[in-house]
Amino acid sequence: MLRYDQLSYWERAQYLSDQTFGIIGAGLVGMSTALSLRERFPTEKIVVLERGYLPTGASTKNAGFACFGSPTELKDDLENMPEARVWETVALRLEGLELLQKRVGAVQMDYKNCGSWDLIGQQEATLEPDFLDYLNGALKQNFGLEQVYSTDHNFQQTFGFQGYKAAYFNAYEGSIDTGKLIQTLYKQCIAADIQFLFATEVKHWVSSAQNVEVHTQHGTLEVQQLFLCTNGFAQASFPNELRPARAQVLLTKPLAHCIKGTFHSDRGYYYFRDIGQRILLGGGRNLDFETETTTTFEQNAHIRAALIAKLTHEILPGQAFEIEQEWSGIMCVGDEKKPIIRSLNKNVHAGVRMGGMGIAIGSAVGDALSKMV
Repeated sequence: MLRYDQLSYWERAQYLSDQTFGIIGAGLVGMSTALSLRERFPTEKIVVLERGYLPTGASTKNAGFACFGSPTELKDDLENMPEARVWETVALRLEGLELLQKRVGAVQMDYKNCGSWDLIGQQEATLEPDFLDYLNGALKQNFGLEQVYSTDHNFQQTFGFQGYKAAYFNAYEGSIDTGKLIQTLYKQCIAADIQFLFATEVKHWVSSAQNVEVHTQHGTLEVQQLFLCTNGFAQASFPNELRPARAQVLLTKPLAHCIKGTFHSDRGYYYFRDIGQRILLGGGRNLDFETETTTTFEQNAHIRAALIAKLTHEILPGQAFEIEQEWSGIMCVGDEKKPIIRSLNKNVHAGVRMGGMGIAIGSAVGDALSKMV
């Protein structure tokens, strides 16, 4: 592959010269940042650098849940975080989902307001009715949402699950096609005269008073402002505040089923949904936190076996199925669920640690980053 010093005058002028804003990462946060910057700065040059031929982390590898919090997850958060911070995080998720709908549109990302179910296993404690009332009251008071959570007493008959004794329904959540979402954002970026350099890995960057030198495997380019939007791959800049979190995903071959919607269990560590005639199931990171704290895209045999067991005994009991595809994605978590939106210096800014909620908060994080210059 050609080095930058081997490029033509035209290529250098278009892609390398006089760049005002450089963005590392062409995922949801990176492209949202680029589009928000374009809205604020109509004529400045913007370039997005992506190390892969597609976005590398989780933006096109997630399950496509447009969600802001299951009741068991929120219960866990409230037990481990200050109450105000929990609702600040929910507010950011709702803000991001609203911005995503406005920017992309429901049709362009195949959004379905199918609702979500939080499933309670046989060995888990059910939620007290007073706690659901508290959640519904807080969501109405803070965000104007009416009766978000309710108990679904008919979920077993509706879906044919086994091994779950209760389910809580959220009428406001839904699903999207993440491939269509990312493709729509990419088309919007191209239409907005935002440049992309794919297969370009940033090795390091050096910030000075005037600009930032961005060193890649092809050579060095300069930008006035640099934005780090690499989520789980940003640990070097935040060694004590975030860590990568690999997620395993399985997809069945087409089969007859009656599952429609998005589903969580075990505080969100497991999740599944229908994709037409197929069933997608992911999660299980809590079975092997140490191994799954990685940026390598491999399969974990122990977790895969657990996912297969869930499909066999709980989700599709008594029904034959075959796995058609399987993959992994790299999320980013930390001791706090709130994302990091911070300036490292006057020329370098970061929006990372999406906490597995990139679809919900990615657009809001990108918008916040664009306002830091």
